[in-house]
Amino acid sequence: MIEQTHKKLSLAPIPYFWDRESVEQFYQHVATSPIDVVYLGETVCSKRRALSLNDWLEIGKNLQTAGKEVVLSTLALVEAASELSVMTKICQQNYFGVEANDMSALQLRSSYTKPEFIAGGSLNIYNQRSLDKLKSLGLTRWVIPHEHNQNALHDFDLSGIEIELPAWGRLSLAYSARCFTARTHNRSKDQCGFICDQYPDGLAMKTQEHKDFLVINGIQTQSGSIQNLIEAVNDPAVDILRISPQQNRCFEVIDLFDAVRKQQLSIEKAQQKLAKCSLHPISNGYWHQQAGKNWVAVNQ
Repeated sequence: MIEQTHKKLSLAPIPYFWDRESVEQFYQHVATSPIDVVYLGETVCSKRRALSLNDWLEIGKNLQTAGKEVVLSTLALVEAASELSVMTKICQQNYFGVEANDMSALQLRSSYTKPEFIAGGSLNIYNQRSLDKLKSLGLTRWVIPHEHNQNALHDFDLSGIEIELPAWGRLSLAYSARCFTARTHNRSKDQCGFICDQYPDGLAMKTQEHKDFLVINGIQTQSGSIQNLIEAVNDPAVDILRISPQQNRCFEVIDLFDAVRKQQLSIEKAQQKLAKCSLHPISNGYWHQQAGKNWVAVNQ
């Protein structure tokens, strides 16, 4: 049997707008969880200011004391000078690593004395030339875009970097300058009233046949299904399995991934249990070169 305990588990930034108390309680629980790497910060909308950068730094220090690797994540879409100012502070701090979700973060980080960075999944890296260029600028870890399938990943020269796979959670499909959550309530983006706090797991959209289709999360559009790639625990190209936070049974998901990597639970049994941890359909289609919403059963 292949030893899998070397696989790390990471926790992506909270993609939704949670109130301060919920965020603080969540990360207190994370501190005692099996998670190895924790990504902190706002990646979707800068108007979500329940926590300041100093608050994130304080949470990060507490998690670091608990033995976690801490990374600060940047916005995926930068539109204002104020947003650029916060990004500059993130890229220039030397307490924690930096996940760049926008090319402007790369420019800021690469000009710093410690240029190492993590390439977030929203960066467009689809060929070896792009990957090599970013390696030359300080890339140490790559969170691969969800469009990459398992075969395409093995076509890359991945030497010298870690590969992080989004293994659980909704897929981020698009970003827009407009806030769709606000428009749903006939509000402008500037006068949104932080309406997205009413949707702690996003605003689900369904087809006319009442099937899950998309999820609206402010300026972000997500998949209606939950991607589950726990099968990738056996993939030698993957170093880190990334779990996206959710309010429903998140720590049960983390424990199931931990049990599989420690060979305390089979992948098949874990998949059955994970299906019950989601209120929405499960998918893994992109990984198997099919439509992303599809589920492909794999014999392990």
